[in-house]
Amino acid sequence: MIVANDCLILQILKRREKTTREEVLMSTMIHKPAEREVQRIQANHEELVERVSRVIREDGVVQPFPGLHLARASAPTEPLHGVSTPSLCVIAQGSKEVLLGESRYRYDPLHYLLATIELPSISQVLEASKAQPYLSLRLELPPTLVSSVLLEAGYTSPRKQADARAIDVSLLDGNVLDAAVRLVRLLDAPTEAPVLLPLITREIVYRLLMGEQGGRLRHLAIMGGYTSDITRAVARIRQDFDQPLCIEDLARELGMSVSGLHHHFKEVTAMSPLQFQKRLRLQEARRLMLGEDLDAQAAAYRVGYQDASHFNREYRSLFGIPPMRDVQRLRGETLAFSGQ
Repeated sequence: MIVANDCLILQILKRREKTTREEVLMSTMIHKPAEREVQRIQANHEELVERVSRVIREDGVVQPFPGLHLARASAPTEPLHGVSTPSLCVIAQGSKEVLLGESRYRYDPLHYLLATIELPSISQVLEASKAQPYLSLRLELPPTLVSSVLLEAGYTSPRKQADARAIDVSLLDGNVLDAAVRLVRLLDAPTEAPVLLPLITREIVYRLLMGEQGGRLRHLAIMGGYTSDITRAVARIRQDFDQPLCIEDLARELGMSVSGLHHHFKEVTAMSPLQFQKRLRLQEARRLMLGEDLDAQAAAYRVGYQDASHFNREYRSLFGIPPMRDVQRLRGETLAFSGQ
């Protein structure tokens, strides 16, 4: 009886040992691809840092190919007011924050930022040093290109109305990062660039369309849902930003109610139509004072302000200091950093 029990115990132990070996084998089969993917992403990050830093050795922004912008900063920057354009933004090293209305979007080498409409925004490099400078690339995404890739992918217009915020941040997919690295490699292959640049760009657009933010990009590219109306509203306000804005007329032109226009405009742009117009006016006034040497009163009048004191208050509210002091400060700065 003891011998029989010993045999039974031995059989159980052998079965457990076999099960353990199978579990280990299965675990190895599952984790090896994941480990390889992590190694691939790490290698791509390192290569992206090396290649971007080699191309742009001084702080600033360069455009080696049409639509491709590389940026470098050796220290954190002050908030920079500008206009976001439809683009993919990938950081090789450091981190950055973009403000759209009251919303903040922070991203780093593990995340990408996708902008889909031209909107006034504020950006600021948060992490950068001489030893480890901020390095990034920005790839413009023309709506016509996105639409073309959509057609090739066989995607049809969504049936339901939907809003899509114009800027968002997501985890950086390994395939998108891989394509971005191949894009930068073309800087060392000028004879291949004319052929491969459009192909890699289309691949990136496709990867984005199939990724986490694909819904936003699809809605904006195919003009689906309420986003198409807001895109038209943005274009209309940008065109006549120096003219009085009548919300009722704009809503009627778009076939929307005033409350509907306010709601959907803010869903996409994070601002009301009037806030959007005000920011456009103030940014243009700043450009006029810097680029055309206008005084504050003349710039205010050019962008649609009739009351100079009202202009001064709103300018200080946005930029933090009065107009002429701001212009003097900007002219004295040596760092000229722009882009996303």
